[in-house]
Amino acid sequence: MAERERKGLVARWLEGKERDEDYARSTLPTNRWALFWDILKGRIGRLMLTNLLMLLTFLPVVAVVIWRILQIYSQGLLGPYGAGLGVGYPVIPNIAGTAEINVLYSDLVFFALFIPCGLIAAVGISGGAYIIRNLIWTEGIFVANDFLRGIKRNYWNVAEAVLIFTLLLFVARAMGNLADFFVAVGSPYAGWMIASKVFGYVLVAFAFLVCIWMIALGISYKQGPWALLRNAVVMTVGTFPQTVFFAFLAGWPVLLVIFGGSSFVTPIGVVILALIGISYFFLVWLDFAQWAFDKYVNPNFGFEVGRGLYNKDKSKQSAPSAEPPAEDSAAMREYRRMIVAAGKSTLVSRPIKPIDDGLEIYQLPESFSREDLQKLRESKQIIEDDSKAYVEEHMNDAQYVEYNKQFEEREKALAGEDEKNGKKKKPPKPPKMLNKRK
Repeated sequence: MAERERKGLVARWLEGKERDEDYARSTLPTNRWALFWDILKGRIGRLMLTNLLMLLTFLPVVAVVIWRILQIYSQGLLGPYGAGLGVGYPVIPNIAGTAEINVLYSDLVFFALFIPCGLIAAVGISGGAYIIRNLIWTEGIFVANDFLRGIKRNYWNVAEAVLIFTLLLFVARAMGNLADFFVAVGSPYAGWMIASKVFGYVLVAFAFLVCIWMIALGISYKQGPWALLRNAVVMTVGTFPQTVFFAFLAGWPVLLVIFGGSSFVTPIGVVILALIGISYFFLVWLDFAQWAFDKYVNPNFGFEVGRGLYNKDKSKQSAPSAEPPAEDSAAMREYRRMIVAAGKSTLVSRPIKPIDDGLEIYQLPESFSREDLQKLRESKQIIEDDSKAYVEEHMNDAQYVEYNKQFEEREKALAGEDEKNGKKKKPPKPPKMLNKRK
């Protein structure tokens, strides 16, 4: 017996485990965390390219943000906000609330501009999120083609989510600026305005969670505008702790930019967003959303569970219950009915004329005329009429009557089971929550 060749450490390290029969399977992701790291490590180039395509549609939003920052900064330098520091132009005897009202007027313009800019950004979100969803489903992608296909399929769902969020952000910001103005001028209604400001910001935070759920649902299932909003609220409330955690985990680069201040943290966040931050956000969020769909949605509506994952141990799958539910029994009855229908042979259930009756089809000569074609047609018609006459003559023979009676009794028995269980055959309807996977 030949001895097995012993290789050195370097050779084994270079060759790896390619001879191990479990090597290929051991590298496949078996859970959503492993799938996230597998995509992040192995598809980093495509994620960056997708991020660039989405970033191009975010440029109007970035321009509005920079314009607002410069406008507020210039007003802080030029505005007469220092009381008792000398007479300026124009002369304002009482400057209380001047800064707040100027911010209010500026934000009314800038946050109104966010609405159309957000609809432009929805173009990139619909295309980029569709690509990332396909990566999570481990489907082959072509970035440019799938980006355009995602825009075509998902734009209106994404636009609905973006429109809801930007409108609520506009209203909440306006109420917040009004509250600051009433507090500055000492209005007796300042307390109510502060309460409305707090409520508005809480509503915007909740609307953000609902809207990112709308995006996840919109690119995974076909549903109407109202159903999309309703289902997003259901998913947000039903998975609220996990939703908050993964929204924070996905959006930390954005938080670096917003709350980084003037330190070096903000430039780091900007670089991350420019390179891969937007794709990273949707990769984390859609990966979590697929976990939630597999747990709460797909099993209930017959969709595929664990898409993109490798089931390492099939023995851990839940075994069917001993007593099937009503839907299973109805399906089984339908299956038996199909078996009965398929088992009813047309060769046995009706008479077939033997072919030894001497009737033949007219054979066309090598050179034939219209008369020959007419003779061919007449010979076929004679055989067809003779076969029909034979079937009508022997249809009531005992062997055919007995054979058909057996299957009729079985069909009546199945129909009786349906009536006994109170089941009436109705055309299938789409689920109330979700209609159809894209």
